[in-house]
Amino acid sequence: MARNYPLSDVQAQHIKPGDRPISDGAVLGLYLFASTQKGTGKWIFRYKSPLTGKRREMGFGTFPLVPIDTARKKALVARECLRRRIDPLEFKKGTGSNSVQLGRVPTFEAAARQYHDHISSGFRSLRHSDQWLISLEKHVFPVIGSKRFDILTPENFASCLKPIWLTMPETARRVKERCACVVRWALAHQYVSTDPISHVKALLPRPPTRRERTRHFPALLWNKIPEFVATTLHPSEESTHRTMLELIILTACRSGEIRKMQWDEIDFEERVFTIPPSRMKARVPHRVPLTPRVLHLLENKREKSELLRGLVFKSRAGTPVTDTALAKILRQSRVESDTKGRSATVHGFRSSFRDWASENGHSNDLAERTLSHSLRSVVEAAYHRTDLLEQRRMLMLQWEDHCLQKVRSEEEHRRDLETKRLEQLIAEAKAFRQAEEIRAYVSAVVDRSAADPFAFDSGLDQWADWARTQADRMDPAGTKRWTGRN
Repeated sequence: MARNYPLSDVQAQHIKPGDRPISDGAVLGLYLFASTQKGTGKWIFRYKSPLTGKRREMGFGTFPLVPIDTARKKALVARECLRRRIDPLEFKKGTGSNSVQLGRVPTFEAAARQYHDHISSGFRSLRHSDQWLISLEKHVFPVIGSKRFDILTPENFASCLKPIWLTMPETARRVKERCACVVRWALAHQYVSTDPISHVKALLPRPPTRRERTRHFPALLWNKIPEFVATTLHPSEESTHRTMLELIILTACRSGEIRKMQWDEIDFEERVFTIPPSRMKARVPHRVPLTPRVLHLLENKREKSELLRGLVFKSRAGTPVTDTALAKILRQSRVESDTKGRSATVHGFRSSFRDWASENGHSNDLAERTLSHSLRSVVEAAYHRTDLLEQRRMLMLQWEDHCLQKVRSEEEHRRDLETKRLEQLIAEAKAFRQAEEIRAYVSAVVDRSAADPFAFDSGLDQWADWARTQADRMDPAGTKRWTGRN
């Protein structure tokens, strides 16, 4: 008699002589045959031999001496044997045991570690690789790690996830996905024939949605950054960590992109910092335009560096500075954020920049490319391949002016206006290929500087020479050239 639900102990105890065989309903092929007394029977496993194609029967003992759970486990072993095209009876005769594949089917922990070894080379960092295995060691292995893979059920996985399903939903989601990866690996190696984790959600309560559990990095409001830069990042004595934090703010880069900056990634002549794909989240190179203040900080660091090779900023051990060291500045200064009760974070300065760009009417495309965000549209990304470097340079000049507005004195600000205008005009000219406008403007700036030597610092000649070089590169056939101050 076919059944759509598993056989229970009560139903098995009511079997009487003359009744038809009762299907177990849980394992295909397992039946309980009636015996000569009421409430007793014989367990028979019916199957088709993969060797001869003939129907065969295999006995697992009598009920109730052999309870339902034990019979099912024996039937599952026989079913696994059939899946591997082995006749269970022949295997039992050869080994004297019906524990088919007992030594070959790994435990869940062993399978998870084998799978991790298989995929470990694909992780972006050793930290991510360790986190993948640590989450299973903490939440899964203590519960089901020692159990054989072929006897695991959805209830087993649910028991691992229940303690963290509502309190740590993101961790629970990742643990479930990692368990699913191990299950798929076991399916591919034919250790199991079913996926016990695919229906585990039916045994768990509804988790909070992604929107409900999303917590953004606390960020300093963009209009409070000038005061923060002036009071916290510009003290009387220099600090490597403060310099790095100022670079993160002025470039809108991620913390790791500045902490792991290499000297060979900086082009002082072109005023560009190029981050290689291996250190980018999207795995594509990213060019960062360097503004005057950023160049000043890097040039000061270059003067103090001996090798100009490897990391720009190093810890005492010669390794990259940790993100914790930068976050410590914000915690000690008790920098308030846009999230009540939480201090601002280093990553949050990217959000500050994005809010400033939006509220000051700057292009959404420029702001997103400055943050090195990938385009959501695959089609648009396939056709829009420029990184808008010079347009982004103009944007970052304005961002720098905003961040440093309380640092510079009025005299320094007046002295810097023409130099900043020169930098912005060069960026505009390079963007629109207007080399002639650069030449005309620099000539006028140099003339005014000659008439009033106190209006500019000695670095104007360097700026002018660089502007001429850029103009000549854009328009080598141009007829106007400079030979120096008039």
